Formats: sequence, C-alpha cells, structure tokens
Amino acid sequence: MAEVKAAAPRPNVTNGNRAGKPKNSNNFWINFAVVAGCVVLGFIIWQYVLGSPSNFKDFEHNKYEKALNALGTMYQGGIVVPVLLATLLTLLCFIVERTLTIIKAKGRMDAGEFVRKVQYHLANKNVDAAIAECDKQAGSVGNVMRSGLVKYREMTTETHMDTKTKVLNISKDIEEATALELPMLEKNLVFLSTIASCATLLGLFGTVLGMIRSFAAMSNAGAPDATALASGISEALNNTALGIFTSFLAIIFYNLFTTIIDGVTFGIDESGFTLTQSFEATYK
Repeated sequence: MAEVKAAAPRPNVTNGNRAGKPKNSNNFWINFAVVAGCVVLGFIIWQYVLGSPSNFKDFEHNKYEKALNALGTMYQGGIVVPVLLATLLTLLCFIVERTLTIIKAKGRMDAGEFVRKVQYHLANKNVDAAIAECDKQAGSVGNVMRSGLVKYREMTTETHMDTKTKVLNISKDIEEATALELPMLEKNLVFLSTIASCATLLGLFGTVLGMIRSFAAMSNAGAPDATALASGISEALNNTALGIFTSFLAIIFYNLFTTIIDGVTFGIDESGFTLTQSFEATYK
C-alpha cells in the first residue's frame, strides 16, 4: 500500500494561555453532522439509486436477483455497500474542506517572494511597510509574520531590555502565533488518514461476506452452479473495488495536503528566522 506521510510537527510552546489552541477548535459537532449526513445519504443512494427497479431484470417477479447493469450489481454487494458509499462521501466532504482551508492558508503571494519583500522593508527600518506586506499575503505565513512584526516594532522602542531578551520575546511571539496557525492546517486530516487505512479493509470485509453468501447458496442448492458462483463473486468484488478506490483517493489527497502544509511550515520557519536575524543585525 502507498505510504501515508506524517503531518508536519507542531511547535512546542510553553505559554498555556495560547499554545495549541486552534481557532474555532470546537468543531466536533460540525464534523459529527457531516459524517452522520454522509451515512444517511449513503444509505439513500444505495436503496433508491443503486436499488432502483430499472437496474434489475423482471423486478416484479425476481426483485433484486438479476441485475441489468453495474449499479444493480453494486446494490447486490450487500449492506457493506452503503457504508462504503458513506465513507467515500465523507472523504469527498473533507477533501473539499481541506482544499479551501489550505488554499486560503497559502495566501496570495509565494512565501519566498513574501519573505524577501519583508526583508527589504526591515533593512530600511520600515516596519509598517513590512506589516502591510503581511496584510497583502493574507495567509498563514503572513499571519505569523505580522504577529512577529508587531512585537518587533514594540521591541524597537523598548529601552529596559537588552537585545538578546528582545529577540527572545520576538521568537516567543512567533512560536505562539505558529501554534495557532498549524492546528488549523492539520485539522480533519485524521479523517483522510483513517479512511486511507480502513476503506480497503472495509471493502475486503464486504467481499468476504459476499463470498460466504455465494458458497452458502451453492451448498444449499445441492449442485454446483458456475453461473451463480460467478455472479456472486462479481457482486462481492464490487465491495473491494469501491474500498480500494476510496483508499486511493484518501492516500493521494492526504499526501498532497501534508506536502503543502510542510511548505507552509517551512515558510513560517523562514519568516521567524528572518525577523530575529534582522533585529539582531539592526538593533545591536
């Protein structure tokens, strides 16, 4: 199975008032509602779309016994199919949610270009212009940099501290701002990683149940029926196909999102280094 990358590590911040508390962290009920809605929708699709009489031959007499197309065959996969559909729908919901959040977090300007502009303004001792660049960037890197720049500006007028203490204060403020930004980027990735691990197993579980039903039917019939066996295996394997497809999507998007988050984290680290080094060089 393809590798699922680990999410970017969070900084260790000792300030108990701000550290590790993401914005809008009370999202349990929203996530619960999304998952519950996907479960309900999955069962509706299974019962009324896949189980539509138009997907079966001679439905009035044989009900769901003879499928006409792939939709009918998928319906015959059993009770695991709506669970897999709910899993796929949940995955799609969180892919859309993470995509919108991460696009916003990347901001309107490349992190490298943004840092260079800030460095230029700081070299000219124009902190206000550097803060304006943060507002233009409007991403996680800009948010962290802006917080650090506010403290930077405050430290330039502080007369009761030495340079080393001022730099430590700036670093601490950057770490606290980072601790507020990163959890927002990593939030809900656990759904993708869990689905990536479990969807294939769930599909195999449905396949095993289908195989058990197929061989049990053959045993009760008293004579081997190759057509019935092939049909039963085909129905069972639909569960595996749906599970593998769901797991594939989850792995691809999880690794894509964590790669982007790693890039944003690197930009945040670079911005923090830029501020501390600039202050040390300018206000010795």
